[in-house]
Amino acid sequence: MSGSNIPAPDFDIEIERGGTASLKYEARQSMFGAADVVPLWVADMDFAAPAAVTQALSRRAVHPIYGYTVYPESLYESLIGWLKQRHGWEVRRDWIMMCPGVVPSLHAAVMAFASAGESVIVQPPVYFPFFSAVTGTGRQLIHNPLRLRNGRYDIDYDHLEQCAEKARLLLICSPHNPVGRVWSRQELQRILQIAEKYDLVIFSDEIHADLVYPGNQHHTLSMLAEAAPGKGNNIVTATAPSKTFNIPGMNLSALVVPDPQRRKELTQIFDTMHVSASNPFSITAFEAAYREGGAWLDALLVYLQETRDFVAAYLAKHLPEIRLIRPEGTYLLWLDCRALMAALDIDNAQLRHFFVHEAGVGMSPGTLFGEAGSGFMRMNIGAPRRIIEAALENIRKARHSVEPGSVPA
Repeated sequence: MSGSNIPAPDFDIEIERGGTASLKYEARQSMFGAADVVPLWVADMDFAAPAAVTQALSRRAVHPIYGYTVYPESLYESLIGWLKQRHGWEVRRDWIMMCPGVVPSLHAAVMAFASAGESVIVQPPVYFPFFSAVTGTGRQLIHNPLRLRNGRYDIDYDHLEQCAEKARLLLICSPHNPVGRVWSRQELQRILQIAEKYDLVIFSDEIHADLVYPGNQHHTLSMLAEAAPGKGNNIVTATAPSKTFNIPGMNLSALVVPDPQRRKELTQIFDTMHVSASNPFSITAFEAAYREGGAWLDALLVYLQETRDFVAAYLAKHLPEIRLIRPEGTYLLWLDCRALMAALDIDNAQLRHFFVHEAGVGMSPGTLFGEAGSGFMRMNIGAPRRIIEAALENIRKARHSVEPGSVPA
């Protein structure tokens, strides 16, 4: 429970991030060729982390020795308690493997469960390290593209089954980055049926699981598998407090791996990487967030929902050529800009130029998430609403000032 000395969060406060070695701000020049764009790209938020986290870090910093660390049992207990309270998932201590972030875990899973030259399925448009984790380790990519139908993405199961015949591993993103889908129980059960039929291992990236809007419910894939005896031994779940509590720079995540053989295979890969325990501050932040961050998260979800709805209304009224694919989870908005591209007679490179150099807004281009992202942009709304409103105003003004055919190639 949170203590009474912890203040309520105020997400409208604008916090200066200059001089903090912030990737989101200090890499703007190298990323966009402009140092002053409104940065709505990389997935961290411009909100102060929960006060409980800051207070815990301050207490730890007072101790002047920052030596090598071990993972205390209290760390595991904090994660187990959070998963049970928030998701109804009863996780055993021996299922948990601490890891230095989800991206290294992706690479480890690919190397552990698919041999060199074997195939791994991804579902684009998807978080781009899913691609590099496969290609960078000498495995073969198989694309099972999501389908956009009536403004909502779904899974092509017939095609997924064809892919599964040739693959060893499936990487899924649940909730999905960047399209914002929170997969339903029925959708996930169909994935499990296909995986069981073809003996696929599934790596389920669930780091956005706590960021789900009302009317939707996150279903932990491993929990669904546990309900079917004998079918849960091929599921590896990635979880972390990083996105939930805005502490991604701490670089500490966890894998939940119920099957001992799968844990052994992953451990062998991590051992070859010489991955050791994390630093004292990441351990402190991880535990404090999961133990005392619940009220902060509840307030955050209300704020993000209001911002999402504000953006949807603004686009519909002022920028109808940009269509929001309404997200069911995450603080990332997937913007369909294909009508804007047609109106301005521009390609993907020119679309990026329009947003950066005409509107002064730095977002992630959809092509970063695979060919299926052509014509889209990803907007991070994890910022005070005034900043989001100003970015939209910039885009509106740029749209009215730019003539078709005038955007540089």
